[in-house]
Amino acid sequence: MTAMNAEAVPLNHRGSKRGEPTWELALRYPYQGEWTEAEYVALQEKRLLELSDGCLEFLPMPTIRHQLIVKALFQLLDLFVSSRGLGQVLFAPLPVRLWAGKYREPDILFLSTARLPSLQQYPEGMDLAIEVVSGDLLDQERDLVTKRQEYAAGGISEYLIVDPETRQITVLALDGKQYRTHGEFVLGMEATSVLLAGFAVAVDKIFSAGQIID
Repeated sequence: MTAMNAEAVPLNHRGSKRGEPTWELALRYPYQGEWTEAEYVALQEKRLLELSDGCLEFLPMPTIRHQLIVKALFQLLDLFVSSRGLGQVLFAPLPVRLWAGKYREPDILFLSTARLPSLQQYPEGMDLAIEVVSGDLLDQERDLVTKRQEYAAGGISEYLIVDPETRQITVLALDGKQYRTHGEFVLGMEATSVLLAGFAVAVDKIFSAGQIID
């Protein structure tokens, strides 16, 4: 017996909704010994998960371009933070608890030293989050709209949205319970931080990193 055929499930069950079985998982698990290469690849493409109000959200697996951009940003931010003893810069997969029932996994996060009482637990909030937007429409909405609202509600001081399609880095700074736009930085500009004074990245350098594969 192989995995349940997606065609046998009503169209509205192709993406699970609240109160329904988690079809994204149920449809992808054949018996042991009957996995095909196609089924394995399909599972890998939905391996990253986030928890939102009792529902699992299945994130697209990153592309090489996405990972090269993440790598470039991580290296620059980590060097800045570690050289000043400000805390730790980490990267996905690492669940961050925003509040009860809400876990997100930003591509990159900065935790100040005050947020590091224990390295054995998932972080409770973060100081800065960076998301690199993928081409998936659901992922775009999640990063550009949903997470902007959630990270603000969770008290995340700064949120950077890195969009490879528009080649723009948007820096959002928390102002009360909402974000204000510190800057929308495009090619030829340096994206700067409000939270980490002195930290800046050349937009050209970040996006050119996503075009070079040695």
